[in-house]
Formats: sequence, C-alpha cells, structure tokens
Amino acid sequence: MTTLLNTLYVTTQGSYLHLDNETVRIEVERQTVARVPLHHLGSIVCFGNVLISPQLLAKCAKEGRSVAYFDANGRFGCRVEGPVSGNILLRKAQCDAAASAQDSLQISRNIVAGKIRNARTFLRRAARENGDEDEKVDLSNAADHLSAMLKRLQRAKSIDEVRGIEGEAARKYFEHFSLMIKPSLREEFPFDGRNRRPPRDRINALLSFVYTLLTHDAVSAIEGVGLDPREGFLHVLRPGRPALGLDLVEEFRAMIADRLVVALINRRQIAHKDFEEYPGGAVLLNEKGRKKVLIAYQEKKRETIVHSLLKNKVEIGLLFHIQARILARALRGDVSEYMPMIFR
Repeated sequence: MTTLLNTLYVTTQGSYLHLDNETVRIEVERQTVARVPLHHLGSIVCFGNVLISPQLLAKCAKEGRSVAYFDANGRFGCRVEGPVSGNILLRKAQCDAAASAQDSLQISRNIVAGKIRNARTFLRRAARENGDEDEKVDLSNAADHLSAMLKRLQRAKSIDEVRGIEGEAARKYFEHFSLMIKPSLREEFPFDGRNRRPPRDRINALLSFVYTLLTHDAVSAIEGVGLDPREGFLHVLRPGRPALGLDLVEEFRAMIADRLVVALINRRQIAHKDFEEYPGGAVLLNEKGRKKVLIAYQEKKRETIVHSLLKNKVEIGLLFHIQARILARALRGDVSEYMPMIFR
C-alpha cells in the first residue's frame, strides 16, 4: 500500500478495504495491515485482487472520491464515481490547454526536457560502464550534445520547434545506442538507427514491443485519473491515436524501456532464437520472446525508485499513475506547471 498525492494505491493481492468510522482499514488475510484517515484521500486505486466493502464504496461516491480498478498488470478496468463528478471540468481544462498555444508549448517543452534529460543520464551511465576509451568519449560527447539541446529547448517558441529539437535529440541518442551493447553481442544484435512499422532488426523489434507496453500503461493511468488519452499536446492528433498516452511515455523511454532492452541483450536473457524474420525484412519477437520480455517488464515494474518530485520511494509500475495525477493537477491549476519524472 502506498499513499501519494492524496491517492491510496493498493497493490497487495488479497487486500480488503472497508470503512471503520472515518478511516479506511486495510486487511490482508483478516489481519489489519494499515489504516488511512479518509479525509486524507482524494481517490483510491486498486490493482488486481483487491476488494472494497460496499459501505466504503458508497462513502467515497457520496463524498466525491473516485475509486479506480486495474488488473494486476495495470490494465484499466473501470472507475467508480458518484453522481457529481469533476471529470468534465478536468477534461474541459485538458481541451482548453490543448487549444492554447502557450499552454501546449509549456507542457510539450517540459515533456521533451524530461525525455532529453533522462536520455542524457542513460548515455552518461553507459559511458561510465564502457571499458573502451574511444567509445566512452563518444558516449560522453553525445550526452554533452543533449545538454546543448536542453538549452535550445528552453528558448523554443513553438511546438513545431520543440518537436524538431526532440527529433534531433532522438537521432543523436540512437546514433550511439549500439555502443551500449556488449561488443561480443553486436554482430547478433546489429543496430543502425531507429526504424519501425515494421522493425527491421532485433533491437528495433525489442524497442517497439517495450514501447507498446509503456504506451498501454500510460493510457491506463490517464484513463484512471479521468483524462482523455486521445487529446495530447506534443503528439499530433490522429483518429485512434492515444496522443496524450504517447506524450506521457516520452520521459520514460530511455530509463525504463531502453535500459530494459539493453539489459536483456547484455545479460543474454534474449537471443536470436526469440525472433522471427518475415518476407520484406520485418523482424518481430516470437511467442517465446514476447513472454520473456513481458516477464522482465513486470519484474521491472516491481522495482522501487525515489520519485524526483515527491522524494518518496515508489514502485516503477506506479510512476505513470503519479505523473498522470501531476498532469491533472497542472491542468486544474493546482500546481504552476507539469513536471516530468527525472531519473538519477
């Protein structure tokens, strides 16, 4: 159980939440493991096999607290709210911000700043761990290049300029991505830049698959707080495209998805036998490979990290939910601006 931003997150399987006067009492196997004053909470988020008593559910609905349900893997199930809901006001604020050039620019700039800073951190970490002096210098220079782009980003006057800087930073980052792979494995996992739809090498197949998992979790978190995953700021709106989900993914790509891909390869947890090549040059994970990646991804989500803004230790799997709520607060005007998650 974790309480952050006035939200109670319950991830312990078999938990039972019920009302005890003005307190949420949490039991596991009939033993009380925690009590949380109800007036401290604005919402409750449950993952997997978590039960809530009808009395607590009714109390939350009556007093305007939302209760969101997700399955154990983080897929959004439903949100229970009373007859008076603030979601329409939140979604109106979201639409108003998306229609405002100034608000969209600020949010987009902060999202891209988080993405570039985290990519820079990954490059610097890779430089420290690389035993080849020339490659160490190349990785460090790439990180310095991203630092220069962060300064340019602060002066960006339009979303198109922000997108251009983001694209340039991504190209520079991926130019050096192969240096993070152990030299002995580079022949088995060649990489010559990012490609997709379809991916044409094993690394791109891994990246695309893990990015899809990230997007799924981001969309679920956005739905859980009552935002519209299709109304974004950085990504262009298209029918069926979860633009806001893609926005929220950006700051997590390097330090969650890319780190996971590099670790899977360098630890030899995934090999050429886990991929299939198709006519036309497409390369995709096969069923066994997807299962390996899914297991590793779920394990990654259970790791803990100190949140850069809240300074609390949280599970990585909760980061999307936290960031979605920070975004909702920014849109409501409760905080001055959206602050991305910065990894150390």
